Formats: sequence, C-alpha cells, structure tokens
Amino acid sequence: MKNILLLNGNPKKNSFVKQLSDVYESEAKRQANVRRYNLSEMDFNSNLEFGYDDYQVLEDCLSEFQEALKWAQHIVVVSPIWWGGLPGKLKGLIDRSFLPGTTFKFESGSAEPIQLLKGKTSRIILTMDAPTEYLEEQAKPVLEQLDRFTLQYCGFSKAEVNLFGSMIMSDKNQQGSWLKAVKGLGARCI
Repeated sequence: MKNILLLNGNPKKNSFVKQLSDVYESEAKRQANVRRYNLSEMDFNSNLEFGYDDYQVLEDCLSEFQEALKWAQHIVVVSPIWWGGLPGKLKGLIDRSFLPGTTFKFESGSAEPIQLLKGKTSRIILTMDAPTEYLEEQAKPVLEQLDRFTLQYCGFSKAEVNLFGSMIMSDKNQQGSWLKAVKGLGARCI
C-alpha cells in the first residue's frame, strides 16, 4: 500500500480546504496508508528563531510531521493562497520542519544540497479568491516556493498541481465540481 502524507494547510479549523482534504482522505484511505495533519490543530512556534545557527527544540507535532515526511511516498498539500503567498503558519511549518539533516544536507565545500527525500511524489492543491484569469499568476510564486524551492529541493519530483478559484465568486455547483475532482484524485491516490 502507498504511504500518503496529507496536509490541510489552512490555519482555520473550518474551510473549503478542509472539505477538499476530507474528500481526498476519505477516498485515499480505502487503498493507501494516510497520515493527515491539520495545520489548525498543530501547536508550535512558527518562528525559526536561530535560523540554522543553533538548535531549536521541536514540538511533538513537528517531530511527528518530520517522521511522516520520511515515511511518505507521496505528499498532498492543500492550501489557500493568502495575499499572493502561503498562510504564515504554513510557512512556519516548512521553516521549522524542513531542516538540514532531516530533509536535506550539505557536504563541506558545496552549496548543492544532498536531497534526503528522493523518490517521492507530490500534489499541491491551491484555492484562491483571485478571478479565474489570474489563477496561474497568483499561484506562480507559491508554487515556486512550495514545489521548486522546498519539495524539489529536498528530493521530491515536480508536483502535480490543481488550482481552484475564484472561491469568493464560486457557487455550490462549482465547489461541488472541485470536490468531485479531488475525490477522484484521492480514489487514485495521486
């Protein structure tokens, strides 16, 4: 069975991102091992206070999340885009858990990372309020940060991506079609 890490990256307890995560999980867990993390339930200091200059003790939820990163063959990140970027707490989760020695490392004399999460795949599902014609433009910096400079940097292959919006202009039928699409992704564990 495939090992999937599912991250609901919305710091709000109730959201459309939660609904998308729910339908993905419901389908995927029928044929895969799924470990789900809801950012809203994770209690940690999101500030990497010392950068990499000094060790900062990890909260239990961050230690568990790091173990899930190593365990997973596939990661699914579902997140809103706020102000053209990731929610601050999600950025903090990345800063605090994608650390040298866990997700990548350096060899002396080289700035090129040794990727410690090679052979893994990912999917990024993003929601936003931007008008449909601006979806890709709004998502581009988020995908550069989350996919290219985080996941790929640590060894994941290039992410598959789904963009949903405009949330603010959507109706129940449109949201239903997005939920159906994500349900299909979960059923195929992709």
